[in-house]
Amino acid sequence: MDVEALMAQAKQLQDKVAVAQDLLGKTSIKGIAGNGACIVDMSGKYDLISLTISPELLKQDVAAVTDVISAAFRDAKAKADIAIDKIMGEATAGMPMPE
Repeated sequence: MDVEALMAQAKQLQDKVAVAQDLLGKTSIKGIAGNGACIVDMSGKYDLISLTISPELLKQDVAAVTDVISAAFRDAKAKADIAIDKIMGEATAGMPMPE
């Protein structure tokens, strides 16, 4: 394979990955815990968009509130990981890897 063709493929891959990263930044993913008492909304880049906590949850002790927020974050992160794998996989699918 010639260097020029390899560089063209690298540029194409770079462009596709940039588009995928932009899409991930605009993707909203919700993590929910405590039967909806806490909702974490994050981007596909793990940036926090919003955090919603029910007034009922805030009546609990600090440890319980922390546990529910953490669970909502873990739920959102797990969903974001799936979205990242899917979107980045689509961006790089079919691109030949150098030998």
